[in-house]
Amino acid sequence: MGMAVSSDSCRSLKSPYIAVTLKVADQSGQITNKSFEMTIPQFQYFFKQFKEMAAVIETV
Repeated sequence: MGMAVSSDSCRSLKSPYIAVTLKVADQSGQITNKSFEMTIPQFQYFFKQFKEMAAVIETV
């Protein structure tokens, strides 16, 4: 978590944000890093969705 005065998507942020970096593998196994920033409410929603996806994957 960090505090910034601006970000890539918002010129006047002045609020806490979450910086996320994911390692993503494509079908060939090539791994790339994907980075993005979210507000705390956005991150909470993202985390909830991620937990739901993990639960579905566990049932397969």
